[in-house]
Amino acid sequence: MEEVAETTEMKDQMEVTSNQFDSAIEGCRSIFNAKMKDYGSAWRILRLSSITDQMFIKAQRIRSIEEKRTQRVDEGIASEFKGIINYAVIALIQNDRGIAQKPDMGSEDAAELYDHHIAKAKALMQDKNHDYGEAWRNMRVSSITDLILMKILRLKRIEDNEGKTLVSEGIEANYIDMLNYAVFALILTDEQRA
Repeated sequence: MEEVAETTEMKDQMEVTSNQFDSAIEGCRSIFNAKMKDYGSAWRILRLSSITDQMFIKAQRIRSIEEKRTQRVDEGIASEFKGIINYAVIALIQNDRGIAQKPDMGSEDAAELYDHHIAKAKALMQDKNHDYGEAWRNMRVSSITDLILMKILRLKRIEDNEGKTLVSEGIEANYIDMLNYAVFALILTDEQRA
């Protein structure tokens, strides 16, 4: 009987996580779509290394704010985590489609690809949450920041090695992991505010 209760409790928590994931992504998707209206798909010219560097800048700013406990620019860490999520999706699109020489994608196509990659990331998140028992809920946001920075440094190394790895996860897996870590950070930050 106790085993059944645990399973039900775990399913309930996983449902909560699924809804929180969707809510966090909704804000990110809204920003992505608004920027598509403002700038079009100018990001299509970015090489993966440039996207990784943009993610590094955002993650480094988060870490700096966490360490200094103060900031001068009026954008908090939540906006930086959202930026990491959106850049991760852009990187996943670029990884699949290749780099364009000029903007070549309309808003509808971009939104469809965005949703496709988010669905892949969410499915992986749910599988890992099942196996790890949602251990991320007991992490500090600062630890998640460090994990994102570590993944970025790994990606830089993989990119410098022209995408070749011996035993490590590839480029796509690292971008998906960073996307999911950033969602976890948004969820935890939101829960801490409540």
